[in-house]
Amino acid sequence: MKKLLFLLLIVAACTPQNDQQKEIKGWEKQAQKVTIIRDNFGVPHIYGKTDADVVFGLMYAQCEDDFNRVEVNYINSMGRMAEVQGESSLFIDLRMQMYIDPVEVKKEYEQSPEWLKRLMDAYADGINYFLYTHPEVKPKLLTRFEPWMALTFSEGSIGGDIERINTRQLGNFYSNQPQSDIIESQEDEEPRGSNGFAIAPELTSSGNALLLINPHTSFFFRGEVHMISEEGLNAYGAVTWGQFFVYQGFNNKCGWMHTSSRADAIDYYAETVVRKGDKLFYEYGDELKPLKEKTIKLAYKTDKGTESKEFTIYYTHNGPVIREQDGKWISIRLMVEHEKALTQSYMRTKAQGHEDFKKTMDLKTNSSNNTVYADADGNISYYHGNYIPVRDEKYNWNGILDGSDPGTDYNKLHEVEEMVFIFNPANGWIQNCNSTPFTACGEYSPKIEDYPAYMAPDKENARGLHAVRVLNGQKDFTIDKLIETAYDSYLIYFEPLIPKLIEKYNKTSDKEKKEFSEAIEELKNWDLRYSITSVPTSLAIYWGSELMRNQNNEGLMLLSLKRAMLKLENDFGTWKTPWGEINRFQRINGDIVQKFDDSKPSLPVNFASSRWGSLASFGARSYPGTKKMYGTSGNSFVAVVEFGEKVKAKSILAGGLNSDPKSPHFNDQALMYSKGEFKDVLYYREDVEANASNTYHPGGEK
Repeated sequence: MKKLLFLLLIVAACTPQNDQQKEIKGWEKQAQKVTIIRDNFGVPHIYGKTDADVVFGLMYAQCEDDFNRVEVNYINSMGRMAEVQGESSLFIDLRMQMYIDPVEVKKEYEQSPEWLKRLMDAYADGINYFLYTHPEVKPKLLTRFEPWMALTFSEGSIGGDIERINTRQLGNFYSNQPQSDIIESQEDEEPRGSNGFAIAPELTSSGNALLLINPHTSFFFRGEVHMISEEGLNAYGAVTWGQFFVYQGFNNKCGWMHTSSRADAIDYYAETVVRKGDKLFYEYGDELKPLKEKTIKLAYKTDKGTESKEFTIYYTHNGPVIREQDGKWISIRLMVEHEKALTQSYMRTKAQGHEDFKKTMDLKTNSSNNTVYADADGNISYYHGNYIPVRDEKYNWNGILDGSDPGTDYNKLHEVEEMVFIFNPANGWIQNCNSTPFTACGEYSPKIEDYPAYMAPDKENARGLHAVRVLNGQKDFTIDKLIETAYDSYLIYFEPLIPKLIEKYNKTSDKEKKEFSEAIEELKNWDLRYSITSVPTSLAIYWGSELMRNQNNEGLMLLSLKRAMLKLENDFGTWKTPWGEINRFQRINGDIVQKFDDSKPSLPVNFASSRWGSLASFGARSYPGTKKMYGTSGNSFVAVVEFGEKVKAKSILAGGLNSDPKSPHFNDQALMYSKGEFKDVLYYREDVEANASNTYHPGGEK
């Protein structure tokens, strides 16, 4: 008996080690099924027998290029930032954990279809194998990734629906913590979004459809990858760090570009809360319904170690309570479909034409995006939003609804055909620049009166106006001509403003005219086009920024110009400073939030902020200790694709693919990027191998 007990103890002690060795052997075996070919710009082309093999290799390659961003994205998606950043991030975490419960998400993983579970398993294995083979990499928090974690970050946008919840208001409601003590996302005046253009075959010189993929995100938010399996996967494009699907890109049959949408997918409800004894209820019709309560325990970093706080969160049938306003508790209703969203995100990459692509759209989980599409059959299409509930139009869905009114409920979504959907318009082109869909294809655009007000509340913007102007009436498009169109240098924002400024100037006194005469002459003779040598570009942008600070008050036009001239003189010695001396691209290190330094090398960039109607977007501003303006958002990954018997494409990535300054691919695309120049996409294996810088299996020597 004692001998048997001793043997059992030995088996128990050895089992974890045996399991670990079995896992490692499994990783090593799968790694041998994967080939990664890095091209001359470091882009990983990942080849494997199965989709799961390719996902394994993709995650390994992403971690090679920027494990920091992979890890941070999942720390954030699981609501664990405070464990790294401290107590000030608690309400960012609380916002996430109101929707991400590990217990529930693990159940979703177990209930997922087998094909998706295999991909999630490969996702976790690829990251864990990287950590095993790179012991020098020290994670901030996540030393092991689990398959279910992929469901916490399933959609790919830079700012998902959940970010509509203000963490300051959330913190005030659940703790009465002063707003200044809570971290909120840093907001500036820079518009967020993207551009997508689709050109039909009748307008191209080759007779093939063209697609512009032009996301405007924070720089280095996505990498550039190519995924190829023997199961029909052959997707190229931008991948959000840590995800295992190409988010904006193309395969051999079709391409997809997502732009941020204002289609109404989110609703707010004012709840009338009643206390009875020690229980809380909310009014709903003629009844009182009990508020659901849930305790969320959050850990956070301190100087002494890790501490934790508990929060009791309240839910109505609409969703969690997120703030108080005018004596009412405000709840929010938004899409929560982790498994279905991940399915849609992945399956679109394998679509073999519009019919296949439409099936993925029928899942209706791409809630925060529009989609511009083109394919090898010559089709072009546009989807405005994707998740839109069917609502009673007598209510104002853009406001705060009465949560006690059952009429504000909904349980059905609009079919794709009922949304703003464009397919092969007669004009031959489609554009969306985060603007109204009712100008998406010029005179052939959908009519606003044909749709409910909540369907497309998006406004027109300067980029949208500019896009219509440069596309309308054009033909004989090529890849290069579409790039040239997408980088058209006209700053349409100033078109109506400068004549008004000149009018104000003409009405002023002779003394003031003398003060402004040279500057007015510069602006009067300006062709409204940016360039690195342009002085009026600098003057106009500084003037426009001052005018915005003055809420575009036309009475302050000359005063705003004076302030702009003074700022330029103070910062650069003269207001006659060329735009390229001010507007700069700089990448010093791989930090997610980089500091800038005027004394260190940087590159002039001619294109400007999208707020001025610049189609190519470069969101730049000065920072503490700098006079020059440095870009941090806008054009990031950009590609133009031609679909035909064979795919042809060109692309560019801000800076470079690798976050390590020692890597040759840290900043190898920066000069091209700053000039709006593109590299050839290597899509076919013979081209990849002819331009290979390295070929290896995960875990092998590089």
